[in-house]
Amino acid sequence: MAERRVRVIGMGTGAPGQLSGEAIEALTSVAYVIAADKGDGDPLLGVRRRLCERYGVDLVVVRDPERDRDDPADYAGAVRDWHVARVDTYAEVLADRPGDAAFLVWGDPAFYDSTLRVVEDLAARLRLACDVIPGISAPQLLAARHRIVLHGIGQPILVTTGRRLADAVIAGHDNIVVMLDGRLACLELDLDGWWIWWGANLGSDHEALVAGRLADVADEVARARDAVKASAGWVMDTYLLRRVEAREVPSGA
Repeated sequence: MAERRVRVIGMGTGAPGQLSGEAIEALTSVAYVIAADKGDGDPLLGVRRRLCERYGVDLVVVRDPERDRDDPADYAGAVRDWHVARVDTYAEVLADRPGDAAFLVWGDPAFYDSTLRVVEDLAARLRLACDVIPGISAPQLLAARHRIVLHGIGQPILVTTGRRLADAVIAGHDNIVVMLDGRLACLELDLDGWWIWWGANLGSDHEALVAGRLADVADEVARARDAVKASAGWVMDTYLLRRVEAREVPSGA
């Protein structure tokens, strides 16, 4: 008997054109997709639903376990507890339904997403095979939309979160891609010291872009972010920061 599989599929922003041929083949090979409903009209659940309908795949929706998101003292511990609860929830689905299953991951599974950690534990518990199909990530889209390279010639780049941005600046990084920043932590920096290339809801109908010296465009970024959230009902932004002293400023500026 063939071993059951769980397939982790990067879906980019969910637009049909952003799914690779490999991703489409993987999606249409499974019996169903499992998706967590985070409540409040979860817009990303809607994206997953439309993809499943487009490719004729069943969608199994489960309520996402509660998680302490109010900056808990033990952040890592809170995340681990959330992951365990997710494993328990998904294991119940797999026990009840035969066949291979998939998870559709926003962007690419390699960037700030818990799905791979959860599926690894799930596969070990239920003795499932697991494979990963990459997707188009927000940093890739950001670079493409602004027509830039994310780093200067021969320079390194750091990818981090808004929560860790201040640490990255103190550590002396010159090229910083920031994801998962719900409060625009960049506006708390020395605005004169940075260039920014910012994008929100990249690849969607509500995409917005701003680029320039941070001191010059800070207000524009904040207004654009508010406008995207008002029109789309949600906002997910990503941006590149580069120190003014860094040698190369991309032509996209």
